[in-house]
Amino acid sequence: MTSSGRDSHESDDESHDHDHDGHGADDVTATSSSEGEVAQFSVPEMDCPSCAGKIENALDNLSGLSSYDTQPTTGKVVVTYDAESLSPPDIVDAIESAGYEVTDSTATDADAGDSPTDDRESVWTSSRAIKTWISGGFVTLGLLFEFLLTSQNVLVAEIVGRELFIADILFLVAIGVAGQVIFRNGYYSARNLNLDIDLLMSIAISGAVIAGLVFGESLYFEAATLAFLFSVAELLERYSMDRARNSLRELMDLSPDEATVKRDGEEVTVPVDDVAVGDVVVVRPGEKIPMDGDVLDGESAVNQAPITGESVPVDKTPGDDVYAGTINEQGYLEVEVTSEAGDNTLSRIVQMVEDAQSNKTEREQFVERFSSYYTPVVVGFAILVAVIPPLLFGVSWPTFIVYGLTLLVLACPCAFVISTPVSVVSGITSAAKNGVLIKGGNHLEAMGAVEAIAMDKTGTITKGELTVTDVVPLNGNSEEDVLRCARGLESRSEHPIGEAIVGRAEQAAVAEREVDEFESITGKGVKADLDGTPHYAGKPGLFNELGFDLSHVHATTDGGVVTTKSRQMCERNDCLDLLEETVPELQSQGKTVVLVGTKAEIEGIIAVADEIRPESKQTIQRLHDLGVEHIIMLTGDNERTARAIATEVGVDEFRAELLPDEKVEAIKELDEQYDGVAMVGDGVNDAPALATATVGVAMGAAGTDTALETADIALMSDDLSKLPYLYELAHDANSVIRQNIWVSLGAKALLALGVPFGLVPIWAAVLVGDAGMTTAVTGNAMRLSRLTPDQLHTD
Repeated sequence: MTSSGRDSHESDDESHDHDHDGHGADDVTATSSSEGEVAQFSVPEMDCPSCAGKIENALDNLSGLSSYDTQPTTGKVVVTYDAESLSPPDIVDAIESAGYEVTDSTATDADAGDSPTDDRESVWTSSRAIKTWISGGFVTLGLLFEFLLTSQNVLVAEIVGRELFIADILFLVAIGVAGQVIFRNGYYSARNLNLDIDLLMSIAISGAVIAGLVFGESLYFEAATLAFLFSVAELLERYSMDRARNSLRELMDLSPDEATVKRDGEEVTVPVDDVAVGDVVVVRPGEKIPMDGDVLDGESAVNQAPITGESVPVDKTPGDDVYAGTINEQGYLEVEVTSEAGDNTLSRIVQMVEDAQSNKTEREQFVERFSSYYTPVVVGFAILVAVIPPLLFGVSWPTFIVYGLTLLVLACPCAFVISTPVSVVSGITSAAKNGVLIKGGNHLEAMGAVEAIAMDKTGTITKGELTVTDVVPLNGNSEEDVLRCARGLESRSEHPIGEAIVGRAEQAAVAEREVDEFESITGKGVKADLDGTPHYAGKPGLFNELGFDLSHVHATTDGGVVTTKSRQMCERNDCLDLLEETVPELQSQGKTVVLVGTKAEIEGIIAVADEIRPESKQTIQRLHDLGVEHIIMLTGDNERTARAIATEVGVDEFRAELLPDEKVEAIKELDEQYDGVAMVGDGVNDAPALATATVGVAMGAAGTDTALETADIALMSDDLSKLPYLYELAHDANSVIRQNIWVSLGAKALLALGVPFGLVPIWAAVLVGDAGMTTAVTGNAMRLSRLTPDQLHTD
């Protein structure tokens, strides 16, 4: 076995982001990696670090296992193994030898149960809950006989020379009822050499009973209280973990289980797993779209919030793509399926959110290392407290045995071990519901700590699509005249500027002109005959070559014609200096200028620009308000355009005319100057810079495989305003993780120090040190789910 146990998943650098195909995460399939076959097993009862530890120790004994990843927060075990020396049933047997049932598997030949679900019975009506309440009833009866019905608490038996009263019998029954599960789990812990809470509690309860028998002083009440309260603690912990798991399950439940498909001219309802690529599914108003696909027929507004986080429904017409899990708001749609059920955007999101737990944060790695020392140290301390004072100072054995047993209860590090992963899961699933995909806890942690953010210009700060921003008619022409000529000239051009001009003309519904003799003038513009008259569209330099004096162009609309000989007309103050005034002014705003005209006159000016996103300025201001020290814009565009956009949106610095490798160097410089830098780009063209940055954030990644695979974080919608939400969520997550770790550690330490002085009863160790802290850290972590982008807009 090359790597297993905790060593296989403590490093940030080791990847466990395997590509599991399947509907959601539960379809029965198998995948391969370079290390071997990959299988995923559902183990719902594995819901705490000590549970995971038993399974890890059991898996350590398997030969042919390359690596594994236990995920208590989702109840999953992901295993990479050599199929020639190990089979899925062997892995299932190993997991179940640790005392946990495997309810489902993504390995085709695993005989691991029939139900493809992680669901388990309700915490409060489970068999353990029933046993706990029965045990509590016997503890209550015992207390009644012990303190209220003392005259009825008569001697009923004598065992091994020790007296037993009715209260003692009731306490022992309570131990037997509640302790059944505890001792069972403790047995599996001992069998797998895992010093966890189940084994420690088994020792503590047994020790109390034995001490009562040996020393003649009743410790049955302490043992019964311990068994009952620990069972309550386990129920509370399980309830808390179920809350965290439900946040992820809400993602899985977005996609419907069935789809209406058109086959042989009829509409039939089939499971989504039976829908194939190329099938046509019918989606009626109010229904969820079951598969990724392209609209064939119909028009409707689709609510894409479950995938992209967009608050406003998006209009869909034939040719547009749609995503599984989104909601058809009003119209009828027929959608041609473009991906399998297990390979759609929603399934990839769910899988990546699950796999995100494999990338441990630095704090999580610290806690795991600390916990490996904490438990043995506290157990050793418990033995010393229980033994040394009675031996050296002659004090009461039962009293200090209880103190030692109390320390055993505090020896389990569950509360602070679970404090980080439950916070990470809460933050990551909350982000996914709001259209932000974070691919690892380490990326969440890093994003909350960056001091600088670099942004690509095109497609990030700007929309990435050229649009016409200004039309300036000259020499008596109207705006419609200018657009009509420009449309004719650019209709045969494939240049993005030409496409933008044609788009504006079509939007204005201007008439078309007859086009002949079209010619592209490389680097300058285009030429064509419009209705038999030669026309030109291009850079100002092209019209200089045609003999125009661009410093004196007639600006009125009285039909005058300005040539190089008509300077006198400017005495009337109705001339424009295109070279010194109009053109530079437009260019200073980051716009590209196109002149339109004939050899006789300049008919007008059209300015084209990559329009700044409306939310860019507000986003950058909000990031500054949240504490980001430095925001820089990186672009390959010219310096004049970059400067105009940088000034408009309010970035601290810009760098223009950068090649991809120069963007990488800029990121490295920023990283040296600041403690962490995030790069925001389109996820494809900016891939080198995204990979170099501390955190790479891809824009508009919905349905884009490359962006989903390469970025550390993906903004699923093309919405820059999600960036402040991401930063604040990550920052808050770091705060929550710090709070959980230090509060749980502090509480354990204070309780442990108070035990030898008789300040901490055993019930307080259970309810405060174990159940209380586990419930508290989970509840604190769940606060992250309440942070939404809308809150940022209203703060």
